[in-house]
Amino acid sequence: MSFLVEMWQFLRFRKKFWLLPILVMMVLFGGLIVLSQGSAIAPFIYTLF
Repeated sequence: MSFLVEMWQFLRFRKKFWLLPILVMMVLFGGLIVLSQGSAIAPFIYTLF
């Protein structure tokens, strides 16, 4: 949890709010990859791409 607080402080202090959407998309795609590995949802995720 301290990593998230530290990241938020970095973004706020250095005015790098443009990085926030990039980080959110990376987390979402990472979660999508983890969910698609050998799960019942995998065939539905593969149809998106």
